[in-house]
Amino acid sequence: MAWAQAARPLPLLGTTHADSLHIDVPCTDFMNAAAIEGGYEIETGRQIVKTFARLSPGEVEMVLVAGHGPFTWGATPEKAVQNSVLLEELARMACLTLQINPHASRLPQTLIDKHYQRKHGPGAYYGQSGKV
Repeated sequence: MAWAQAARPLPLLGTTHADSLHIDVPCTDFMNAAAIEGGYEIETGRQIVKTFARLSPGEVEMVLVAGHGPFTWGATPEKAVQNSVLLEELARMACLTLQINPHASRLPQTLIDKHYQRKHGPGAYYGQSGKV
């Protein structure tokens, strides 16, 4: 994914993003030479853990690894795949948005809060319940 290759977090520019996440999709720092030459795969995991030091992996189920690519997860394999599809779509929309308006700004916090809380907050009322 280009955002990871550019070592940039994916900015929260629209309500589709805010429906699922209340923050930008985080991006790790680049690994240093010792980490790369050591246990690369383990160090990749450590970079992700370091990035999530102040984040909840239950709320933010995706991350970009600088220079590498996206990682997603979820409570079920289906949710992990859904998060992968969502991340790709958010990245596509952000790229197009910034092509149309290179000065596009982050969604206002009140709108982010409204969209996120109505689906994930204590009084969530919007979206599918998951019950069949």
